[in-house]
This record gives sequence, structure tokens and C-alpha cells, in this order.
Amino acid sequence: MEKVIYVFGLADDGTGPDLGPEARDRLTRALLDLGAHGVSFNVVDHDVDPAAPLRILMSERHAGGLVSVWVDSATEHLRRPFDDALASTAGIADPPHAYLVTESVPLPNTRFPAEHGTRTHGFAQVAFLRRPAGQPEAEWLDIWLNDHTHVALDLQDTFSYVQNVVTRLLTDGAEPWDAIVEECFPPAAMTDPHAFFDTTDDELLARRQQDMFASVERFIDLGKIDVVPTSRYDAGGA
Repeated sequence: MEKVIYVFGLADDGTGPDLGPEARDRLTRALLDLGAHGVSFNVVDHDVDPAAPLRILMSERHAGGLVSVWVDSATEHLRRPFDDALASTAGIADPPHAYLVTESVPLPNTRFPAEHGTRTHGFAQVAFLRRPAGQPEAEWLDIWLNDHTHVALDLQDTFSYVQNVVTRLLTDGAEPWDAIVEECFPPAAMTDPHAFFDTTDDELLARRQQDMFASVERFIDLGKIDVVPTSRYDAGGA
């Protein structure tokens, strides 16, 4: 089984795709009928408006929503029906770009589990990452997966952490991201850095922010990064 992440762009007026309740239900049924093993959505909606100051957009094509689909095979002719179903989503500026990823979940969401189709508690921060120029891939993966993961989970009030290493760009013109990361935080973290970093002490907050920055700059090109707050919906699977 393979995981494909479809990334929808924002229209010129700043609107994203129609991924409201009816559209999600329709897409979920269509994708499961086609043989998908699971579907999840990350939606840029009004529920995450308070997190707007956390948004970082350095790419040419900003993400307006994501749909993750687990399929038997991402080979083009077998994936095409899924591409077509997602391209028909109402209100999109252009078809989504697709990424084949390997998924690692070092922190599953056991703290705030959500019923299928309902909004996950808090918000999901999605980060699109580039590996620093000249850094060997093996070194990049070692720092991120074997070292930084512990740092991030120790310093932040994260209740779900999903790491997606991009193994192949599946559509022409896709932004060449090396990884797509999803971290879920409680609602207060949208506006309160103390809630984000799980502290009430200003000195401890400053130390944790500094430690986090020192860790991420080892393996992320901070001049080429997008960070997008989203609402997460796990639509389940067959």
C-alpha cells in the first residue's frame, strides 16, 4: 500500500478548494469506491483563522488544502481514477499536485481521538520542507527522524506527529518539497506560544523556542518552507 498526498493551491483571491462537509463526504465515497484504503483531509478554513500569524508562505504555489489517500499502487495508470476524482472538486483554481510519500507516525493521536468525518481537536500545522542544499539525504534523514523528532516532542505540546518523506513528485509542476509534516496542537496553541511550547514560564518559553530553532536549522532550508495551519478530518477507510 502507498500513500499519496494531493496538495490543492490557493486561487488568486486567496480561496482554497471546496472541502466543506458535503464535498468531503462526496470525495470520501468516490475515493473509497475506487479502492482507497483510507482518506484524510487538511482544510484551510475559518476554524484556523486565529492561527494566521503562524503561517509561513515562501513557495510560489501556496497550499489551500490537502487530501491524503492510501492506495494499492501509485503507478500512474492505476492512480489516474483518483487523480480525476480529486481534479473534479468544485471551486479549485487548478488540479492538485500529487506526492508519493513514505509515512512515519512517531506520535499517533491517542490523546484526542476523533470520530471518522469529524474535526480533530485543535489544529493541524502542516509544514512543507526542503532539505538544505548540499546536505546528503542520509544525514538529513538521520538528523530529522532519529534526533529532531525527540526534540520536537519534548519541547512542544504536540498530540499527533506525522512525518511524510516525499519519494516522488507524481504531477508536472509540483513544488519540489522533500517532506510534508503534520503536527497537531491544542486550540490555545493557535494564539498562545506558551500553549504551543507547553509552558507558563517566560524564560522556559524562550529557551524552548531557541532550542527548537537550533534543531530545525540543522535539517530544514528555512528560506524555502511553507507552514500552513489546517483543520484535520480523518475520513477513515474501507
